[in-house]
This record gives sequence, structure tokens and C-alpha cells, in this order.
Amino acid sequence: MQRFVNSNLIKSPTNRLLITDLENKYTYVFRKGQNRGWEQLYKWRCTVGAPETPTIKGTFYITGRKPYFGSESYRVKYATRILGSYYYHSVLFDPEGNSIINDTLGAAISHGCIRLAAENAQWIYDNILDSTAVVIN
Repeated sequence: MQRFVNSNLIKSPTNRLLITDLENKYTYVFRKGQNRGWEQLYKWRCTVGAPETPTIKGTFYITGRKPYFGSESYRVKYATRILGSYYYHSVLFDPEGNSIINDTLGAAISHGCIRLAAENAQWIYDNILDSTAVVIN
């Protein structure tokens, strides 16, 4: 993936870049290297949109975050907005946010958001600045 990112001269307004590979269900985190290329920091398994509620494809820019959101049946944590109602966020917790109720990763079962292990969603939430580029394909 690092070769792909650098050979395609992908740019980001910040010193970080997020890439999500929908087919293989991985999210990658890159940082700008000293030689102006991208260096891969992390590769995380993720869950993406189900066929009837697919994850969006394209290039986007992070536009905010919220500590959690959910419904009467679940809560997700560490939500970082990709575009509109599409987020990187944690796996599903109970409505109070105490216990994980679905920790499935590597599947296409979400409503379109990209689910990550809670610690990985928190890393993005805490470390990825608004306007960081996100490439989803």
C-alpha cells in the first residue's frame, strides 16, 4: 500500500493520510516522511458497509468528530467524520457504552461507516486533524 500511495502522489493537507481498502477491509494510516513521501504507521482490520448500505468511495477530508453516537440498541465511540453521516468509529457497544455487543471486523455489515477496534478508532479520533485526506476505494 505504501508503494501505491507514493507512486500515485496522493496528497493530504496535513502530515497524515488515511486509506481504506474496501475489498480487503483494511484501513491504513500514513505519516508524511522526511523525504516528502508517505510512511505507513498502521494497518488495521475494519468493517465496511453492507452491499445494501455501501461505504462511499472517493477522496474526502476529515470534518469533525464526536465522542459517541447511537440508538436505543447500540452505541459507537470515537466517531471521526469522513463526510456527512459517514464516520470512522468503534465496533458496536451496548446503548450505555459499557460492553461490546458486536466486535466483528473484516466484514461488509455496517450501515456505511467504517468500524475499527475501539483503540484504533480512538487513535484516529485523538490524532487525525480536521482536513486530513481520506481515500476510500
